[in-house]
Amino acid sequence: MKKGLLAIVFPIILLLSGCFNDPVQDDLLNYVNKEMKPAGKLEAAAVSAYEGVSGVNYQDDQTMYDALTKEVIPNYNEFIKELNSVKIETDELRKIHEIYIEGADIQFKAFVTIKQALEEQDPALVQKANDMLADAREHIRDYKTKLNKLAKDHKVKLK
Repeated sequence: MKKGLLAIVFPIILLLSGCFNDPVQDDLLNYVNKEMKPAGKLEAAAVSAYEGVSGVNYQDDQTMYDALTKEVIPNYNEFIKELNSVKIETDELRKIHEIYIEGADIQFKAFVTIKQALEEQDPALVQKANDMLADAREHIRDYKTKLNKLAKDHKVKLK
């Protein structure tokens, strides 16, 4: 009799243990630990190259132009390709990831606009690019805020 009872109870326990999985938590862990790693490296390379020639690090137009054409734009373009190839299983995370893609697209267009501004020596294009960079920062800030909230809600610690 005990064997028959175990044959019935054990599969029920297995089914119930499956109910405790959190698909969003699993997706987040995969996203942060695996899917976003290559993209993160490309973004870091592009942003670092840009920061090295802009703001307080600005030297001259030619140095910035060279960095944009040889490092920033190519790396950022690859970064966007990586972002678009990230595999996401859940709608909650996909919606947040789309905010990041949108922000990255805006930032990429800003870099291209800065390059154009340098080619044409057009201050209006520089202002347009700066506005685009501000918009991109807003998107990326929104992405980080929502990603952190989703992680907290699903008991995932982000570094």
